[in-house]
Amino acid sequence: MIAAVDVYYREDSGAVAAAVVFSSFTDNEPYAVYISEIQNAENYISGQFYKRELPCIITVFKKIKEKIDILIIDGYIDPGNKPGLGRHLWRTLGEKVIVIGVAKTFFKGTEAVKVFRGRSRRPLYITSAGIDTFEAASLIEKMPGNFRIPDMLKLVDQISRTGIW
Repeated sequence: MIAAVDVYYREDSGAVAAAVVFSSFTDNEPYAVYISEIQNAENYISGQFYKRELPCIITVFKKIKEKIDILIIDGYIDPGNKPGLGRHLWRTLGEKVIVIGVAKTFFKGTEAVKVFRGRSRRPLYITSAGIDTFEAASLIEKMPGNFRIPDMLKLVDQISRTGIW
């Protein structure tokens, strides 16, 4: 199974982490959805974003009942030449779950595969841990959706922002 995760940070220092689970990269509908309310999210520390995001993702990941083989995050595995959220997540999960990073903006010095979807002239930047990055990019490219962001990734973003499914 595959899960896409996202976290939204509220103004009250809380956060909502969401996970959308599906069985194939060509699925149009989720198999399951999980939501976690985090009361006190860590503060953002420049250059150490993973310290804020990782605990939130792990909180919702622990709720997932299905066996997850691939986890998709909004961000990079290794931004530049240092381990980022994706790398820390991959290691935290014992290097047993493939992690694919899908970023919307370029981070200088990062080796990412560009994926153009729909009619967008702006690429998505794909990085990965536990799988070849070109293969990961191919999987993201074939996800349903007529626009730049695949539908499942839009859905998990929307659920994290609203806390509603």
